[in-house]
Amino acid sequence: QVQLVESGGGSVQAGGSLRLSCAASGSTLDITAIGWYRQAPGKQRELVATISSGGSTNVADSVKGRFTISRDNTKNTMYLQMSSLKPEDTAVYYCNANAFFRREYWGQGTQVTVSS
Repeated sequence: QVQLVESGGGSVQAGGSLRLSCAASGSTLDITAIGWYRQAPGKQRELVATISSGGSTNVADSVKGRFTISRDNTKNTMYLQMSSLKPEDTAVYYCNANAFFRREYWGQGTQVTVSS
């Protein structure tokens, strides 16, 4: 079992920055890939960025050049550094982890609000 807890959400003005954190606990060695999703009101949940156990990253075109995903294996923590934030980035951001045996885990979500 893996537990995921997000933090770092909040309200910021357009052009500002936030850093989201996702702390993992439990059977963290079973995790093969972790990433961030987001869901805005009335919209489907979308993939924002992923990072594999080997450190390979993928970032959605909508946030490429503005968001950076990273992980600290010593601390079992994943980060999403968000800069040049836009109002359309407003959403609930969720931490997600894939593990061996087709297991999938989710955090509770953290709200990010960007005002103009």
